[in-house]
Amino acid sequence: MKNLLISLVFALPLCAKELPSPARTATAAADFLAILDPAQKTKANLPFDGGERENFHFTPRDRAGLPLKEMTDAQRDAAMKLLDSALSEKAKLKITQIMTLEGVLAEIEKDPVKRDPGKYAVIIFGTPGDSKGWGWRFEGHHLSFNITLVGDKTSVTPSFLGSNPGEVREGNHKGLRVLAAEEDLARTLVTTLLAAGKPEVMFGDKPPGEIITAENRTATALEPVGVLASDMTETQRTALLTLIAEYTGRYRSEVTATDMDQIKAAGIGKVRFGWAGGTSPGEAYYYRVQGPTFIMEAANVQNNANHVHAAWRNFTGDFGRDILREHYRGDH
Repeated sequence: MKNLLISLVFALPLCAKELPSPARTATAAADFLAILDPAQKTKANLPFDGGERENFHFTPRDRAGLPLKEMTDAQRDAAMKLLDSALSEKAKLKITQIMTLEGVLAEIEKDPVKRDPGKYAVIIFGTPGDSKGWGWRFEGHHLSFNITLVGDKTSVTPSFLGSNPGEVREGNHKGLRVLAAEEDLARTLVTTLLAAGKPEVMFGDKPPGEIITAENRTATALEPVGVLASDMTETQRTALLTLIAEYTGRYRSEVTATDMDQIKAAGIGKVRFGWAGGTSPGEAYYYRVQGPTFIMEAANVQNNANHVHAAWRNFTGDFGRDILREHYRGDH
């Protein structure tokens, strides 16, 4: 496992900056497929229109795609270049940390087979660069990045990160909190709103046991709860936007520029932030940020509130559904 993680850390060079994002990603995907043998390519390259593309999961299980442990060092390097073409430096660090936690769990549970970081898999859907649509996924326990490209447009949701333990409390990685920002930014916001006399930010004493969108292929708007951004002060709205940026910041800024434009066009004032559960560190909690077009959820309830899930979904754009519809309308 150690050698695998080292290869991930040092095999994330920047791709050519002069290429536009979709072209850069297509080149990286084609280069990855080009160095696979036929059997590997059968696993790594599936049809774009097949059902597997929307079959995303963040729970530990056998999944489609080519696992890292079945790749050579050169192939893993090429796979990491694909990730680098769309993901931010912050996200790549979180990926290596989440995979490190699989080793921590393997020691705790005495089950290195189940908790094998080599199981994280890459899969490419369709033909890289196909203007009618293609995509790729990097997925494993507590990780699911789903990228869809249609022409010069890119979709990046569903996007999921998880951390178990939420905080490593003993051993070599003691103190590691992979999703510290997702938790701390939200806790600061809820405590600020409570102190400012906005008790409606709390919509429940007991949090739900999991993020509500779960592994559903389609995310729908949930009950509006919490405080509207239009009812926040400028400082509070800035804190809310910083929290939103922690999720969108999993990707390179040029990749998510359209997403941020969509969020702002739908109205920042219409975005709500709500919290359920305890507000002190170590207490179970759930929160969500929901606007007209998107939802971001986080829950830290399992394992005595030391197991964090954090997801970003788009109501019409998951798996590129919105940009695919736009493309089909243009064709017909």
